[in-house]
Amino acid sequence: MFDFKYFTPTKVLFGKNTEDKVADLIQEFGGKKVLIHYGGGSVIRSGLMQRVTEKLDAAGIAYVKLGGAVPNPRLSLVYEGIELCKKEGVDFLLAVGGGSAIDSAKAIGYGLMNEGDVWDLYDYKKQAKASMPLGVILTLAATGSEMSDSSVITKEEGLVKRGYSSDFGRPKFAILNPELTMTLPDYQTACGCTDIMMHTMERYFTNGGNMELTDSMAEALLRTVKTNALILAKDPKNYDARAEVMWAGSLSHNGLTGCGNDGGDWMTHKLEHELGGLYDVAHGAGLAAIWGSWARYVYKNCLPRFKRYAINVMGISASAGTDEEIALKGIEAMEDFYREIKMPTNLRELGVEATEEDLKLMAHKCAVGVNGGKGSARFLKEEDMYEIYKMSR
Repeated sequence: MFDFKYFTPTKVLFGKNTEDKVADLIQEFGGKKVLIHYGGGSVIRSGLMQRVTEKLDAAGIAYVKLGGAVPNPRLSLVYEGIELCKKEGVDFLLAVGGGSAIDSAKAIGYGLMNEGDVWDLYDYKKQAKASMPLGVILTLAATGSEMSDSSVITKEEGLVKRGYSSDFGRPKFAILNPELTMTLPDYQTACGCTDIMMHTMERYFTNGGNMELTDSMAEALLRTVKTNALILAKDPKNYDARAEVMWAGSLSHNGLTGCGNDGGDWMTHKLEHELGGLYDVAHGAGLAAIWGSWARYVYKNCLPRFKRYAINVMGISASAGTDEEIALKGIEAMEDFYREIKMPTNLRELGVEATEEDLKLMAHKCAVGVNGGKGSARFLKEEDMYEIYKMSR
């Protein structure tokens, strides 16, 4: 077991109608003029935006709005948000939506409080020294950005998708009402469940330190999401299943399920970032499409973890064969689960027809993004990344 730091400063209000407390929370954290940052029209069509602005109006809190956050949120919108906040004298950010709106708001917050180009943070050229305070009303359980230190942004020039992590970016509060996720299409719900599981799986498949308590919590979270994802595939209005998934999403990416290890593997995410950057695919679907190929490429180097996962998460019998046979059955069972919730298990099912040049380009960009190599289950270099992409076609 390794030493660790666990820092979760985000205040969470969980349950029905908790969005009604948004003005109180903004005032609690000193906000006087707010940027409401959101994605498309769903928060408007659902009436959520009207309810939020009515609460702000009643409390005398001034605000401006910026919509347009999309999956794989764009750097150009971040720049637009920074300029708008400077012009309007904004002192607090409120993201209303899913991970895209939250990640974009985090980047805006960094850009407002740090000198120079905000992309330099995502390009690993400098570190943030501060960020504008941020609150969240979550409408999609997926990325865990509502409690995490991470943000992922896509730069249109060169189609470069990069993540940046800093405790300065952690939201001050997160409002989690499972009812707000009930209007989601089934595909987005399944993508969200996949992303939630992957945030813990990235931390779980490691050769660098493990803690029994952390492992047990991680496995319980994974089983919970798996069970409730299957319930939601048949009964999308099930409040209890929505609640289980929403809370799991926050816990999966706030650091809890990685305490005591080396920080995790994270190569499935890095490989998917290049898919998202080049093809603009949904993040959760991209993760599902690449995971099986990654797992088969690395499992022999991390066999005890893959065996444990197969038994404790996927329900494979401990007497189902050799360690390697059990591990492979666990990988197959995970892919069966993806298919059951209508997630892809390869690039073809994802709708991506990658050329040989595309594979090489993604492998090269991925290697550059991780400074040559990365991975804990198995350390991967550019040639390994290329082989995984090739396997996933």
